[in-house]
Amino acid sequence: MADDAYALRPMGVVRSSLVRREDAPRQGREGAPDARILLEPAYADALHGIRVGDRLVLVTWLHEADRTVLQVHPRDDLTRPLTGVFATRSSDRPNPLGLHEVTVLGIEGLELVVGPLEAIDGTPVVDIKPVL
Repeated sequence: MADDAYALRPMGVVRSSLVRREDAPRQGREGAPDARILLEPAYADALHGIRVGDRLVLVTWLHEADRTVLQVHPRDDLTRPLTGVFATRSSDRPNPLGLHEVTVLGIEGLELVVGPLEAIDGTPVVDIKPVL
């Protein structure tokens, strides 16, 4: 395999009441709060067509992840056998991309109010896609 580098450029950042990984639920539907996505001005035109009520998939860079982890106990339950990270939703993985399905609750200029979102405050947003 080629040793090519790929550049991801954050287009925004998550602003959330969740500030520590250990405070975040495993999935948004497990009690995550609403949050704001603050977009960089260069991406303003990319919001065209997004409406309140839309369902989106946010792709994030899980910046606090341990990229050396290859196996985990699913959901940190030590009674469950070690499992490869590709078979889990663990945030610790070689390329820690997060996928978060959210609903648009509001649009305020370059800010999207979305929920529920389990990503912690400061998480870079690298893409936004509609749920099809």
